[in-house]
Amino acid sequence: MLTYEDFRDKIHQILKRGGPLTWTEIRTTAKLPEKLPNNKWVRRLEQDIALKRNKDVHGIIKWKVG
Repeated sequence: MLTYEDFRDKIHQILKRGGPLTWTEIRTTAKLPEKLPNNKWVRRLEQDIALKRNKDVHGIIKWKVG
């Protein structure tokens, strides 16, 4: 089972390299088992790593940091 800290570090590392990315792109790159992210953890990421999630013109949610 993945801890929040491991999850946070993987997400942050991937988004620092490039972004914005979709959850599927993040999950595939990080080899995460979760089909959907844990909402509580995502809210914590907004505080811990300044995660931003925005919809593009097609309604696809893209994640980025900063």
